[in-house]
Amino acid sequence: MNQTSHTYLAEEKIGKLMLRFSVPCIMSLLVSSLYNIVDQIFIGRGVGYLGNGATNVVFPITIITLALALMIGDACAAYLSLCQGRQDAEGAHKCVGNGITLSVGVSLLLTLFFILAKNPILHAFGATEANLAYAQEYFDVIVLGIPFYMFTSAMNSIIRADGSPQFAMFSTLAGCVLNMILDPIAIFALGWGMQGAALATIIGQIVTAVLSAGYLLRVKTFALHRASFRLSPRLLAKVLPLGISSLLTQLSIVVIMGVMNNVLVKYGAQSPYGPDIPLTVVGIVMKVFQIVIAIVVGIAAGAQPIVGYNYGAGRYGRVKQIYAAIIKAECVVGGIAMLCFEVFPLQIIGIFVSEDGLYNEFAVLAFRVFLSTILLCCLQKATSIFLQSLGKPVQAMGLSLLRDFVLSVPLTLLLPRLFGIVGALYSAPIADVVSVLVAAVMMVGVLRDLTRRENAAAPLPAPQPGGSAAPCPAEG
Repeated sequence: MNQTSHTYLAEEKIGKLMLRFSVPCIMSLLVSSLYNIVDQIFIGRGVGYLGNGATNVVFPITIITLALALMIGDACAAYLSLCQGRQDAEGAHKCVGNGITLSVGVSLLLTLFFILAKNPILHAFGATEANLAYAQEYFDVIVLGIPFYMFTSAMNSIIRADGSPQFAMFSTLAGCVLNMILDPIAIFALGWGMQGAALATIIGQIVTAVLSAGYLLRVKTFALHRASFRLSPRLLAKVLPLGISSLLTQLSIVVIMGVMNNVLVKYGAQSPYGPDIPLTVVGIVMKVFQIVIAIVVGIAAGAQPIVGYNYGAGRYGRVKQIYAAIIKAECVVGGIAMLCFEVFPLQIIGIFVSEDGLYNEFAVLAFRVFLSTILLCCLQKATSIFLQSLGKPVQAMGLSLLRDFVLSVPLTLLLPRLFGIVGALYSAPIADVVSVLVAAVMMVGVLRDLTRRENAAAPLPAPQPGGSAAPCPAEG
């Protein structure tokens, strides 16, 4: 490892560093989110809202794949950054090689599992009689791209930690642009419908995977060897816990989507909206929510190499400054998002499909209620990733689980029993309020610990004339 290549992380202005690392990370994650958004827009125009509902049913398998990819990729990226701060060349190349081997192996097993369990999975995530055929068409193709999608998602984090956030952004953007070009051709010109949208997606994923694999030939801060790819259980036991928070954050989305989809179908059937309108609308709301979360996670995850390096190098005061900068940025993003969702919900939903009556009525309600506390969610998500960057997987995991599983799932099941279909929409605001309060309490302790470490590492003041180490405060 080049021992001086990352010293700028401890010297450069924090704002400048965050722009360099977070903006490409945001763009990469946004582009990943846009794969599904673009499909939704073209399917909504070419197939209709039942096609959109079908993509919402299939979407959780993409999240499951992303969860495992981020567990591996984010863990390796965090460990790589800590190794860079400690000047540990051996740990750096081995953690990356192990991560690549693991991501390829897991992706193949996951693909096989999804193929064998297709129909039970679709029914578990809320497929209805009206959209099941569409969901099966989309699933049959999209599942074939899982190995490419998982590899690129894991590599993206590692490439950023290696000091090449711009390349990570470019490789992902190339695949997304290709998907945007192929979607209308496959859906409208060739008339392939749902299968065409899925095919356009996996072609884009393949292109990104090829670019990411090519990057391994010109890495900056470590050198891969044949031994790097040999799985080491001892090393993985140290590395993978750093990605548990990312895994659980994504898996909790899968759980809540599964629970929410089934609740919406059940209680929607008892309401004037029917089962398919709530299922489709909330699916779109969740996709838009994922765009905001991509920005939020991009800010915090993009800063991960900066946090990890400075923490590993003992620059604790600088670590606190980085956290403050992250929180300020998240407040701006969350505030703008909340304003848009409260003021322009109908315009946002109109991007995906043009409907009227009950569809629009429920769409406006869903945006204004479900996403009303998105600012608080932004702060909680950023804090969880910051804790992960410090090598504190237990705290990060606990914070992620609290909001996205411990609170959201029971509230989603309970509130509709009391308030009908509208009750399901209030699960997110309540979970956001409680979880951000817990995050605040947790961070008070973390910041105090950083201050204590900073003071312990600070040099003693020079001795004063007369032999006193420091002047005594005056009395009275």
